Amino acid sequence: MNKNRLSGTGYAVLAGALYAANAPCSKILLSGIAPTMMAAFLYLGAGLGMLLLMGAGEAKGTGREEKLSKEDLPYTVAMVLLDILAPVCLMTGLKTTEAANVSLLNNFEIVATGLIACFLFGEKISKRLGTAIVLVTLASMILSFTGPGSLSFSPGSLFVLLACVFWGFENNCTRKLSGKDPQEIVLIKGIFSGGGSFLIALLRGEAVPGAGAILLSLLLGFVAYGLSIFFYIRAQRSLGAAKTSAYYAVSPFIGATASLIIFRQVPGTVFLCACAVMAAGTYLASTDGKNEAGFPQTGKNEAGFPRTGKMRQGFHGLEK
Repeated sequence: MNKNRLSGTGYAVLAGALYAANAPCSKILLSGIAPTMMAAFLYLGAGLGMLLLMGAGEAKGTGREEKLSKEDLPYTVAMVLLDILAPVCLMTGLKTTEAANVSLLNNFEIVATGLIACFLFGEKISKRLGTAIVLVTLASMILSFTGPGSLSFSPGSLFVLLACVFWGFENNCTRKLSGKDPQEIVLIKGIFSGGGSFLIALLRGEAVPGAGAILLSLLLGFVAYGLSIFFYIRAQRSLGAAKTSAYYAVSPFIGATASLIIFRQVPGTVFLCACAVMAAGTYLASTDGKNEAGFPQTGKNEAGFPRTGKMRQGFHGLEK
């Protein structure tokens, strides 16, 4: 069990580190690509990249993994639809919001995932994790205000928070796919969610970018979404959704630091206060010692695996 936990922790941190490239790199690319089109190529990059790895036989264990079945169709459809809505909202928010703020706001996915798991799926949240949720929510509110003395939220931040809510639903809905082939899940997410976003972008009249911008977006999508979700799924098998999300929360801090360096920004007092509150909440969540998953261990999950809390197959917020 301890070995699995260490392995799961390593996978979760690696997934977070890869996803950290999303906000700063997407912010740069958004200067020449419309938000919905950007979301489309990010997911298509994840799907196409995984397809190439599977075809070349470089990703191991494909044949030993259980494939999706007809019974998984409702959850697969929900996963795809939510993975269309979430990145479109994220890219829309990122267009008008500082990348460092967006990176930290991504931690609100912990709040959304935990509350939805509790109220809709009957998962139990410990007092420690509940305190973490309160702190992360408070930090998200601080980051979302338009300025000192203002009681209004910035539209860009609201879009980022909405993306986290969609990913929170996606994280919970797709727990039904626990134990299925992670490569197949990445492929389906990438191709169908990316394709759906591309169609919406065309219907909205967004222009198709040049070949160079497309290639960079596809590459970013493969790294920050495709590989990230692949390692995330590996992590959640031993840690469960809540714990994996907690360890994965290292990603926003890496992304925020990278954004400050790339865009040569000096963090203000409000940002530093929000970062400190967010860090405290993340620490409480990641050190919740109830069990590996943060939830009671009872019976088996829907996939027939020993239950260690709900399983997550999401992007990133890959998971994602």
